[in-house]
Amino acid sequence: MEILVFKTNIEDSIQVRKLSPHLKNIEGILRWNVDLHDCDKVLRIESNNLSAHSVVTILQNAGYYCSELED
Repeated sequence: MEILVFKTNIEDSIQVRKLSPHLKNIEGILRWNVDLHDCDKVLRIESNNLSAHSVVTILQNAGYYCSELED
């Protein structure tokens, strides 16, 4: 299992709910959450065999900013 962490522009729980169907369709995601209280609106994904690039692409196609945060 690996943990991917991203900076996003997701602002509220309504946007989180709108994003949910996009992430639920990605094979390999075990769990995910968005920390709306963090200044970077961090999206954290626990996954098996998922590339950060594919997550960035999916979020951008859904209309959100997304950039992987490095360790």
